[in-house]
Amino acid sequence: MNCAIAIFVKSPELSPVKTRLWPGIGRAHAEILYRASAAAVRSVVERASAGGQVHGYWALAESAEASARFWPGLVHVEQGEGSLGERMAAVYRHLRQHHAGVILIGADAPQLESSALLQAADWLDAGEARLVIGRAVDGGFWLFGGNRDIAAHAWIESRYSQPDTATEFVRAMDTFGNWLELGNLQDIDTVADIAAVRAKLESLPDATVEQQALCELLGEFSTIAEPCP
Repeated sequence: MNCAIAIFVKSPELSPVKTRLWPGIGRAHAEILYRASAAAVRSVVERASAGGQVHGYWALAESAEASARFWPGLVHVEQGEGSLGERMAAVYRHLRQHHAGVILIGADAPQLESSALLQAADWLDAGEARLVIGRAVDGGFWLFGGNRDIAAHAWIESRYSQPDTATEFVRAMDTFGNWLELGNLQDIDTVADIAAVRAKLESLPDATVEQQALCELLGEFSTIAEPCP
């Protein structure tokens, strides 16, 4: 198994993050939550990497020169310019030069488990062309991976941040391999998501220290959160 896992992040001091949380908990708290969520995701990637066959990366939205200091612990790659699809394609292509399989994830579903990442990586460790996706409750996806080069057009055919994004994305990618679908996860995008994600974190059988810290933080923020009109 030789698989890369890249976490897509923005740097709060350089780019706006979690803007849909701002009305409910304020920008400062939203940025704190984002950092804590990213740290929780990183901790799970690091746990999955312990065997040495899975390799973690930060995929930086800004230049490494400007943002690398915000993201310790993993190797840095830059997303580059363009739409989300174009940036995902760029990171995927870059990592495919060094790894047989590549998995892309966000920092918004911190209740993920290392077993799911290893299941995805193991699926991609095959001679046949394979793809893997983890759908998000809101219709997007929290994970995508593949073990073959993928044509540029497939990354930009889907409309991102839509209720049917994952379905469209699967359709666009369908000719590039056989699929494995992981379990659905809830992203933290709005105040309404806080309680559901916190409950999932509380129920994890072996949460990392960073996941436990985020769970406590979500409990604090749930007491100050104001529902959006």
